[in-house]
Amino acid sequence: MKNLSLIAYLYLKESLRAKWFLVYSLVFGGMIALFFIAGVTQSQVMGFSGLSRLLLMYIQVTIVILPIFILITTVRSISGDRDSHILEYMLSFPISLKQYYWGKILGRFITVFLPVFFAMLIAIIYGAAIGASIPWGIFFLYTGLLFSLSSAFLGIAFFISSFVKTSEVALGISFFIWIFLLAFIDIALISLMMQNRFEEGFIIAIALLNPMEIFRVAAISLFDPSLTVMGPVAFYILDTFKQTTFVLFSILYPILLGIGFAFLGYAIFTKKDLV
Repeated sequence: MKNLSLIAYLYLKESLRAKWFLVYSLVFGGMIALFFIAGVTQSQVMGFSGLSRLLLMYIQVTIVILPIFILITTVRSISGDRDSHILEYMLSFPISLKQYYWGKILGRFITVFLPVFFAMLIAIIYGAAIGASIPWGIFFLYTGLLFSLSSAFLGIAFFISSFVKTSEVALGISFFIWIFLLAFIDIALISLMMQNRFEEGFIIAIALLNPMEIFRVAAISLFDPSLTVMGPVAFYILDTFKQTTFVLFSILYPILLGIGFAFLGYAIFTKKDLV
C-alpha cells in the first residue's frame, strides 16, 4: 500500500509539472471565467437562469472536452514509459506490477478530476459572493456525473495503453474512440432508426451504453425532468426509468465500465512483454 501511494504521489507531481496539466486546468477554469464575463448568470434561457444556467452550459461543454483530454493525456501513461525506458527503470525498484499500475491510475485520476471539479467549485463560491442562489442539488449531482465520466475514460485510456506498443498508435486509437462515441454512434443509430431495421427501444438501449450519451441525458434531466428538448427519445426513457433511477444508473454505469476496462488493462499488462 505504501509503494502504491508513493507511485501515485510521484505520478501526481510529474503531472503537475507537465504543460498539459496547465492547459487542462486553464481550459476549464477559463470557461467558468468566460461565462461570468459574458454575463451568463444574469440572463435567462428556457427558464434557466443564474448559476443553474452557468452549470448547464459548463456541463454541456465538458461532455465534449473532458473525454478527449483524458484520453490523449492518459493513453500514453504506460506506452510512453515503455518507449522512454522509464518502465524498465521503475521496475528495477522493489515495487510490483500491481503497485505500479494502480498507483499510476490513482495519480492520474486526481489530476484529471480535480481541475473540472475545482472549476465548478469556483463558480459556486463566486456565485455565493455575488448573492446568487446556489443549486446545491445540481452541484452535487454534476460532481457525481463528472466523477463517473472521468472514471470511465480513465479506465478506457489505461486499457489502450496496456497493449499498444507506441504512443502514436495509442493517440490514434484514443482519438478514434472519442469520435466514434461522440458522433458516429449517434449517426449510425439514427440511420438505422430511419430505415426501421430495428425496434426504436433496441436502438435507444444501444445508445445508452455510450457513457457520453447517458452523461448528456442525465445532465439535461436535472434541468428538464420531462426531457422535452430530446424529442421522441424522452418518451422511451421516461417510460423505462424514473428520473432518480436513471441518474443513479448514469453515475454507476460509467464507474463500473471504467473499473472493468482498468482491470482488463491490468490483466493484459501483467501478461505481455513489459519492455
